[in-house]
Formats: sequence, structure tokens, C-alpha cells
Amino acid sequence: MELDAEDGKLVTLARAARARTGAAEGAAVRDDMGRTYAAATVALPSLSLTALQAAVAAAVSSGAQRLEAAAVVTEAAALDDGSRSVASDLGVDRPYVAGPDGEVRRS
Repeated sequence: MELDAEDGKLVTLARAARARTGAAEGAAVRDDMGRTYAAATVALPSLSLTALQAAVAAAVSSGAQRLEAAAVVTEAAALDDGSRSVASDLGVDRPYVAGPDGEVRRS
């Protein structure tokens, strides 16, 4: 699947977040103002967030009320319900999902 430049940037940011931390997933979102937020999986004894949940939390804590697009880089075959739900809460029903190589498998 070929993405436009802005959506491709989200995949790149998600890959970078995953690589930087060594986490299972990386994610990036773009809000309706064009601002981007990237995050990786958070796995602490007292807090557990998927990468997409963390990226959405960063966006919301910065004032975003709606998202234009979201991308997740993962080896998993599919996104979990929590990731799909949090993206949907802000208007993205089909986040891009890419493998570690950045190849988008589906949207």
C-alpha cells in the first residue's frame, strides 16, 4: 500500500519510536492541526499502555481533540481492542499497521 507523504511520515515516526526504545510497538498520530506525536509501548509494573494509547495520550495532553491519522509499527498480526478503541475515540477508525520494515500491511 502506498501512502501519501504525510501518512508515510507517521510510519517513519512510529518506526523510530519503536527502534529508539526497543519496545514491541511504536505509534504515531497526527491531529487535526497537523501536529504529530510518537510513542512506544509502555510496560511498567504500575502502568501498561500500547504504543497507540501512549501516542493518543500525548496528543490529548497537548490539547488535541481530533486525529486525522494514526500508524502503528508492530510484529503483531493485528491491533488489540484497546488500540483500535482509543484511535476511534478521536476519529480514526482504521489506523495504518506496518511491520518493522515499514511496509504497511493494512489500514
